Amino acid sequence: MPITVYGIPNCGSVQKARTWLDTQGLPYEFHDFKKAGLSKDIIAAWLKVVTWEILVNKKGTTWRGLSESTKASITTAASATQLMLENPSVIKRPVLCQGKNVLVGFDASLYEEQLR
Repeated sequence: MPITVYGIPNCGSVQKARTWLDTQGLPYEFHDFKKAGLSKDIIAAWLKVVTWEILVNKKGTTWRGLSESTKASITTAASATQLMLENPSVIKRPVLCQGKNVLVGFDASLYEEQLR
């Protein structure tokens, strides 16, 4: 089953995930969401598996740079989706998709368990 890695190429976690996949000999497609963009449908598919609270990286610089009123307005999957579409950098990276699996962030042990 094909693997798609969503992220940005210069992100350290994305680089670790891609290196791990390469060393495991697992082929994947890389989707640079800053260049190729994201659709509401892609985010909706992720949200069927993981919550918006997992997808929105509240520890990142993009989130910290948002106004307090914007942060306070992100309370539902719909508001989080709109934020992720407008500011893809707020998404915790990488997002790996394989079939119905959606893995967020780099975790070698989780990858080993879920991607084999």
